Amino acid sequence: MNNMLNNVNNDTSFFEIRVYPDSILRGIANPVNNPDENTLRLIEGMAKSMYTNRGVGLAAPQVGFDQQVIIFDIGEGLRSLINPRILEAAGEKRYEEGCLSLPDISLEIKRNSHVLVTGFDIKKDKEVTIETSDLPARVLQHEIDHLNGVLIIDKISSLKRQLLTRKFKRKRGRREET
Repeated sequence: MNNMLNNVNNDTSFFEIRVYPDSILRGIANPVNNPDENTLRLIEGMAKSMYTNRGVGLAAPQVGFDQQVIIFDIGEGLRSLINPRILEAAGEKRYEEGCLSLPDISLEIKRNSHVLVTGFDIKKDKEVTIETSDLPARVLQHEIDHLNGVLIIDKISSLKRQLLTRKFKRKRGRREET
């Protein structure tokens, strides 16, 4: 297990959301080989961060951990997946989408409307398969994208992406000055 996870406090404190253009958001997350208590604490801390920020999903890189861990809650309770993979995807649908790592923006994003996803569920202690459509499918794709360094701004035109990138870099510069 990555040494970063050993730094997760036992009190499962809330983690700060990393904001674009933070470099960890562009990296490829590492697989979790042996999920353990540190992984559980990471998931609990991620959940606190997600709920505090009123999100419906979160990936470990968004809180500074380069691990293939995602969580989501679309009204049916908290779920987590370790090393998730999309096995099948079908259909397409455009919908407004936001991201905790890109605050104050929402973009119309085209995604598959139906997915079949597999991953390890640490609470069930087994590999699970989730077949879902619409919002749950969108959330799973969004979070799995984060594990591969892909952000919603990568799914828009290059001109819009350049404008947003400048905006976030200016905003970040102002925050660092204070």
